[in-house]
Amino acid sequence: MSHPKKPRVLVVANQKGGVGKTTTAINLGTALAAVGEPTLVIDIDPQGNASTGLGVHRQDRKLTTYEVLTGQAKLAEAVVKTRIPGLSLVPATVDLSGAELELADMPRRNFILKDAIEEYSVHGASEENASFSYILIDCPPSLTLLTLNAMAAADAVMVPLQCEFFALEGLSQLMKTIELVRNRLNPTLEIQGVVLTMFDKRNKLSDQVAADVRETLGEKVYSTVIPRNVRISEAPSHGVPALVYDLRCPGSQAYIKLAGELIQRERLRVAA
Repeated sequence: MSHPKKPRVLVVANQKGGVGKTTTAINLGTALAAVGEPTLVIDIDPQGNASTGLGVHRQDRKLTTYEVLTGQAKLAEAVVKTRIPGLSLVPATVDLSGAELELADMPRRNFILKDAIEEYSVHGASEENASFSYILIDCPPSLTLLTLNAMAAADAVMVPLQCEFFALEGLSQLMKTIELVRNRLNPTLEIQGVVLTMFDKRNKLSDQVAADVRETLGEKVYSTVIPRNVRISEAPSHGVPALVYDLRCPGSQAYIKLAGELIQRERLRVAA
């Protein structure tokens, strides 16, 4: 019996809030699923915005990331299908905010999510449960035990970066965190890419920030930029990703391009 291919685990992280982490996780996941790459979004943010944005109501979140992290459920039991074919979700609720205290005394407390994903990859994928090409983990905007679990479980970090004045300052903080995780928990963790979000082409500052980030990080920065777009902002209140709410809007089209660029990067990485 051949084991399913191990999914590529990407954590969507930035210690600064309001930069488009959740928007990126759900729309990139939707775009990947749409081009035939089955994708799982793991919501590890107590706010549960990724779960809401994918249309999973709070009353329908029976088993969540909280139960997985506290050992009350296996990852396979918490996976729910979304209305988007090929896109699944492990939802989150506010219960997660109390998980930190419960995890503090657990053995391998930083590796609980990693162990759960590995167990799923070996035993959880079956006829009922999909095997995934990608797992995207949506993190809270702070360095907590939840974020450390996500980074310890991940192959790489995708960094959404808002085109604003303090963008590079926030990025340097995140780089320090990634280096810390590399040294202590996950020596192979790498930066998969930086995606510029909320880009306003009418604003010279957006151009300047984009130029500065590209000069600092070079090829790590995606050529695709996500524009500031009202349809992206409206979509979560309807419980659907922007790609479902309005496929033709500039934001949705940008996420489709981003998915193509990500897949291309991954193919080049495998071939190297």
